[in-house]
Amino acid sequence: MAHKINDECISCGSCAACCPVGAISEGEGKYVIDADTCIDCGACAGQCPVGAIEEA
Repeated sequence: MAHKINDECISCGSCAACCPVGAISEGEGKYVIDADTCIDCGACAGQCPVGAIEEA
């Protein structure tokens, strides 16, 4: 199951920088994860400084 970025996102971009498949991009007000591209590795969740990434 893909991960999801919640409204706690501060748009720092650290999650996008560490995503091995490029599934994360900047959206309106927060970053978003493309569920079709996400391989559910969890690297982004460990990188988020505010804990805004969770399993969908």
